[in-house]
Amino acid sequence: MDRPLILEQVSDRVNESPHLPAIISADGTLSYMQLDQRANRIARRLRALGIGRGSLVAVYVPRSADYVIASLGIMKVGAGFVPLDPAYPRERLEFVLRDCGASSVVTRENMRASLPSVAPDLVLLDRGLDIAGRGLDGVAASELTPRDTAYVIYTSGSTGRPKGVQVEHGSVANLVSWHQRAFEVTSRDRGTLIASPAFDASVWEIWPYLTAGATLCIPSEEIRISPERLRDWLLAQDISISFLPTPLAERVLTLDWPPEATLRLVLTGGDVLRHYPPRGLPFVLVNNYGPTENTVVTTSGAVEAGDPSNHQPTIGRPIDNVQVYILDEVLNPVQPGDVGELYIAGSGLARGYLHRADLTTERFVPDPFGSDSQSKMYRSGDLARRRNDGNIEFLGRIDHQVKLRGHRIELEEIEISLGFHPDVQTCVVTVNEDGSGDERLTAYVVSSRQEGLTVPVLREYLAERLPDYMVPASFVCLDALPLTTNGKIDRAALAGSEASMCLIDVDEGPPGSAVEERVADILANLLGREHVSRHDNFFLLGGHSLMGAQVVSRVRDGFGVELSLLTLFEAPTVSDLSAEIERLIYATVEAMSDEEAERLLI
Repeated sequence: MDRPLILEQVSDRVNESPHLPAIISADGTLSYMQLDQRANRIARRLRALGIGRGSLVAVYVPRSADYVIASLGIMKVGAGFVPLDPAYPRERLEFVLRDCGASSVVTRENMRASLPSVAPDLVLLDRGLDIAGRGLDGVAASELTPRDTAYVIYTSGSTGRPKGVQVEHGSVANLVSWHQRAFEVTSRDRGTLIASPAFDASVWEIWPYLTAGATLCIPSEEIRISPERLRDWLLAQDISISFLPTPLAERVLTLDWPPEATLRLVLTGGDVLRHYPPRGLPFVLVNNYGPTENTVVTTSGAVEAGDPSNHQPTIGRPIDNVQVYILDEVLNPVQPGDVGELYIAGSGLARGYLHRADLTTERFVPDPFGSDSQSKMYRSGDLARRRNDGNIEFLGRIDHQVKLRGHRIELEEIEISLGFHPDVQTCVVTVNEDGSGDERLTAYVVSSRQEGLTVPVLREYLAERLPDYMVPASFVCLDALPLTTNGKIDRAALAGSEASMCLIDVDEGPPGSAVEERVADILANLLGREHVSRHDNFFLLGGHSLMGAQVVSRVRDGFGVELSLLTLFEAPTVSDLSAEIERLIYATVEAMSDEEAERLLI
């Protein structure tokens, strides 16, 4: 069944309710008419550059109203958009731009300098656009078909290079249609944009609401990464439906919520949900699962409050027009309760991988249960089993692809990048739990030289090539990798003997002051490390935004000063963070007696 495409639906909302609020952010409120006008400016500029149906255009802006405007403008000329995360290192940005062959990049004036030199023609959101007129001559909405590309999102690649997933307009329309039906979305709803643009969940967060005439609300970065501040913002903005990545959702669930909250649904996904929501929450928690290759969501299901069983929460059941098979090695369905590999078919399936016909053939295989010989199904590589009630339980990966704090990571990509270092002979990367139960990446390295290979050198090398969430928190030096009897790397032996291995680290100097010493102790305790040097980077040691909130809390308790999470991102080392704390302390010293000031600094 053909469904209206998102361009057609947004256009209808503009005509029906031009003055209703479409987007609310720190930059102000955009009505549906204003959203359409600004997207048309982008579209006119792209058309003047000769860009049209079948082209790809990159979007290089952070999570913002500008990102939505740019994406809509690109689709208006029939092109597909390619999100670029501004946090990605230049080398990764360069690869994506070369690989996708983008015809243009939509960005801001103040961001153009951080783009690699391979970037094609730039369309600047904040200057040089034709602002005349409301319409767009020859708008492509009526020309698009369900098979046209809506977007391409790059995911981590097992071959050592990212791969672009091509998603068609028909698949996005199916996602939107299911979402609006399942969650009864109306123009009175207020949704959120929490995910970064390069995370495909952002597609799910934006278009089900803007096609329904609802309002999309965008929190600031400082609010987004703080569970307490995010809760307060959700309440203050009267949000009714919000998506939260799994680690963030699990923190938010533990907070106190007023019974009169307008929030009725919290949707989560991106990682394994390990906890049931407590009783008494004013909203329903819905757990979702889906690889990028199946347009964000494959299965979905409400999670009961409390812990009704000895099992972790399920990932629910397939959404509308999506089929899920759990098959054995020869593609026969397994019985309920038995473990098999999860395969996906139906209307959400992506077209395949951009410029990767071999990989597309390998992962998008013929569907023996399909209605015709052309039907395909995606081999997810995920292990699952179907319960007797029809809900599906996710059990982990067949290969070494992992999900860590909402990011899908191919461990092989890290290994290949690390292996290019001239002093690394061979290496293996795993995910291990620390003493607090937090998961982090660990790299086991066999060096080609006797000495001189250090943690800072390897971290800096990888940080130039990979996003920071893919840089291992710890590095372990080995004489040789342990092998099983059949000659394969014994990953279990790696994890089991880590404590006896030699960490290849260097002491970058002991804390230089009493403040640095106390800050080092705070970070070491949270990170589960014996010590942290004064120039160690909190995030490269395995820290993340949720743990960062605990840093802020402990600094407040220990020093009596209030840091922001943004400060931690800007000053992530012991040395820099201590300097900021000292600045805040001394800012209040003049109002204290000498004795009070001395006691504060001890």
